[in-house]
Amino acid sequence: MTSPELESATNADLVILGGGSGGYACAFRAAELGLSVVLVEKDKLGGTCLHRGCIPTKALLHAAEVADNAREGDQFGVKSSLEGIDIAGVNSYKDGVISRLYKGLQGLAKANKVTFVEGAGTFVGPNTVEVNGQRYVGKNVVLATGSYARSLPGLEIGGRVITSDQALNLDFIPEKVVVLGGGVIGVEFASVWRSFGADVTIVEALPRLVPAEDEYASKQLERAFRKRGIKFKTGVKFTGATQTDSGVSITLENGDVLDADLLLVAVGRGPNTAGHGYEEAGVQIDRGFVITDERLRTNLPNVYAVGDIVPGLQLAHRGFQQGIFVAEEIAGQNPKVIDEAGIPRVTYCKPEVASVGLSEAAAKEKYGSAEVFIYDLAGNGKSQILKTSGGVKLVKAPDGPVVGVTMVGERVGELIGEAQLIYSWEAYPEDVAPLIHAHPTQTEALGEAFLALAGKPLHVHG
Repeated sequence: MTSPELESATNADLVILGGGSGGYACAFRAAELGLSVVLVEKDKLGGTCLHRGCIPTKALLHAAEVADNAREGDQFGVKSSLEGIDIAGVNSYKDGVISRLYKGLQGLAKANKVTFVEGAGTFVGPNTVEVNGQRYVGKNVVLATGSYARSLPGLEIGGRVITSDQALNLDFIPEKVVVLGGGVIGVEFASVWRSFGADVTIVEALPRLVPAEDEYASKQLERAFRKRGIKFKTGVKFTGATQTDSGVSITLENGDVLDADLLLVAVGRGPNTAGHGYEEAGVQIDRGFVITDERLRTNLPNVYAVGDIVPGLQLAHRGFQQGIFVAEEIAGQNPKVIDEAGIPRVTYCKPEVASVGLSEAAAKEKYGSAEVFIYDLAGNGKSQILKTSGGVKLVKAPDGPVVGVTMVGERVGELIGEAQLIYSWEAYPEDVAPLIHAHPTQTEALGEAFLALAGKPLHVHG
């Protein structure tokens, strides 16, 4: 219901509800294309990714890498030691990165002449968003309200039971922590806390860590985590947690009891759709997600949805690209439909996991069979210099192109761009093999893998 005290409505070509990666990308691109844009955000421009997700976690991971480098200097003939972690200093560094990026975004919003409205918006349909008693009517509306940190039924967040939201702002380093969930968020925080000196145990109900990745990546990561002293229990379900003044006690289905200072609940993120008027306005919702077609249109005319509220990978760069797509769609540019499998995926723990395209299992399901080659980083000079292990796994369709690339090792997230291009142009091994990769770089590992798959193995044993 709309309020009788509503002021006169503001009209625009495009009204966007949510100022995260998907919402602001849509706003900026639409403004570039000459459309008038109203962008509504209840918190801060940049959303979860900038303020409570991608950026702060990667800042913590970099601080963790610096800590490891200080601790491990002797391996490289450098006399260094880790005196300790100044968590206030770490948080100051993290917050400084966020602040600079946030100011940059605010400047871009002004430069693009986007009308920014601060407040909790409600979609009242068919093409109107209401904020603080004011109506904003768009020829088109984009729903981009993002996601929230999920918990499990009966597991209340509070005290010593936290999500990533609270973990990012801790003013202490836990001595002993249990991480519930072995997906991206779980293994990244486990990696940080272990580098900072904590005793860490991951609990994952599925049979392996990073279960959404190729099984090869899981095995490599589990091996590396064992060497680092990160404990994990896979294939076992959580049954309960009891808090005391001094800690939290976690019980598992197999009878194990784990005691810790903190329990991090990292069981994924849910779509932030409740309370925004979507269902009341007639938007099709399934298990909390907004249902769209491949062109990101909802069941309502001229109403689109982007980002984490749309079923699929919950990644900032997916939402970002979807926002650009929708802006161009509304502007009549008929953009190419986004290939979900072509969205690169990176887990920034130590070592990193990066992939694009299909896993071996998914390729075999799609094509009936698949050709696979794994190149071990032991043969890569730069990886030896960095003292990282891991490898590159290529998955090729029968008599067809390479349809999947999975990499494990330090810094491999920086290699995913070339892998994405290879996947997207549907390259055959013989297309990539002649390309020259600079020496010594980790990108050579990709080149060597393609050389081998093209029948020209060089730095390959066995």
